[in-house]
Amino acid sequence: MRTDVNVDNTGVINTLHTDKILLTTLNSKYIHASLGLRYLYANLKDLQSCCEVKEFVIQTRPLDIVEQILASNPTIVGFGVYIWNIVETTNVVSLLKVIAPEVTVVLGGPEVSYESENQTIVQASDYVLTGEADISFYELCRDIINNNAPDTKIMKSKPVDLKDLEMPYQYYSDEDLKNRLLYVEASRGCPFKCEFCLSSLDTKSNPYELTVFLQEMEVLYQRGARNFKFIDRTFNLDINTSIQIMQFFLDRMTDDLYLHFEVVPDHLPRKLKEMLAQFPVNTLQFEIGIQTFNQEVQANISRKQNNPKSKDNLIWLKENTAAHLHADLIFGLPGETFDSFKDSFDQLYACHPHEIQMGILKRLKGSPIIRHTENFDLRFNPLPPFNILSTDRIDFATMQLVNRFARYWDMIGNSGRFKHTLTHLLTDKPFDDFMAITDWLFNATGQTHKINLKRLYELMSQAIEALFPEKHQDVLPKIELDYTASQLKGAFSTLNLYAHEKKQTTSSGKLLQRQKQHMQ
Repeated sequence: MRTDVNVDNTGVINTLHTDKILLTTLNSKYIHASLGLRYLYANLKDLQSCCEVKEFVIQTRPLDIVEQILASNPTIVGFGVYIWNIVETTNVVSLLKVIAPEVTVVLGGPEVSYESENQTIVQASDYVLTGEADISFYELCRDIINNNAPDTKIMKSKPVDLKDLEMPYQYYSDEDLKNRLLYVEASRGCPFKCEFCLSSLDTKSNPYELTVFLQEMEVLYQRGARNFKFIDRTFNLDINTSIQIMQFFLDRMTDDLYLHFEVVPDHLPRKLKEMLAQFPVNTLQFEIGIQTFNQEVQANISRKQNNPKSKDNLIWLKENTAAHLHADLIFGLPGETFDSFKDSFDQLYACHPHEIQMGILKRLKGSPIIRHTENFDLRFNPLPPFNILSTDRIDFATMQLVNRFARYWDMIGNSGRFKHTLTHLLTDKPFDDFMAITDWLFNATGQTHKINLKRLYELMSQAIEALFPEKHQDVLPKIELDYTASQLKGAFSTLNLYAHEKKQTTSSGKLLQRQKQHMQ
């Protein structure tokens, strides 16, 4: 414990703690603001005055992050560790302990809450708090500062009663409100048992007291917040609560208000539908977990889902609301085959969500999905993000193929850049059609990343000419519509739209570049 001695104007000697606590994490992008850090800060009680919050992004060099951490002269540094930042955070912690071994490093977050002992980052740290650490982090820091540090390195946090927590929302800065997504939660936990998800370990969904929560939202709103991303796993579980929250925002509707919710697809009663239909365009986004329509696979992963009702609700939302619909599928689940996944994609595409997010199964530490490892020969990447590499029904080559499909679909289908083109191109077998495009694009470029947008329009036209020649002339005006909407510089007529021109143009372009280099 570090102390300074101060004598006030009455001659009384005061002992002041000079210990400094730093809370930090590495976000995937600047636009994301860590709700977890702000919960920890809000519940530090008497230690809050000696705590600072610093957020970084994973693209920053670890050495630069360590330099900024040490500039705060901390005694204790708490890191939030997640699947998306585990590699970078491990590098930061390892460097920090070499440069300043006297600094106490405390880890928390889902990525270190399970299978902790053998992780490199855990071995480099001083303490790990598993589970919800909103209160236990304060207790640990208090003990360390009072020279009563525990002997145990890995400690399980006690269950948190939401009524005992201080809300974190006042600690979003004005800059956060202006430039970043604001994460909020009206409830914690999930009653469902989908085995690929860590929330399956929860026993139930616990709501915050609604009046208190809405008061916090009112304060944020009055401060100028307009972008709210709810992280509740099942926002529409309690319809009465959902309706009250929706009504709160509907009463405060502005042109720039934007709300994001995760919803279960088979639970949209009439009262909620009537409410959703009132929201204007560019206001709502729904993340809708479908994952698979294969009932055998659903049973394998303990997922309960009414498939016909889910599809009916998706279609109803698309036709009767202005909500942006982001629907999820997961490839590589135990029991899933290539053909059964293709069938799920085709069924989901027929519901016409605005986006189909194709996720690849990941082995989240602690998730029950590992119980299927032997029976289905699940083979996961040992390195982050711990994605599935093969199963007894999907070999590695097929897994790679679908990975490429997912990447191109994100660039072409989910981006909205080809909405006119795809509508007129894809048939009643959209998976097969787009898989053909996937193969062509990869054979032509060898790339799934860093494809120039203008070149992507050219490649799509060339792919359609090569694969669907009977459609090419009819689809070209649609490509032009999409290209014009992109507002890229350069006339559409200057693009190389035909596959047979590609080789000649590329070769002459390379030759001209070489000539210029020699002349210089």
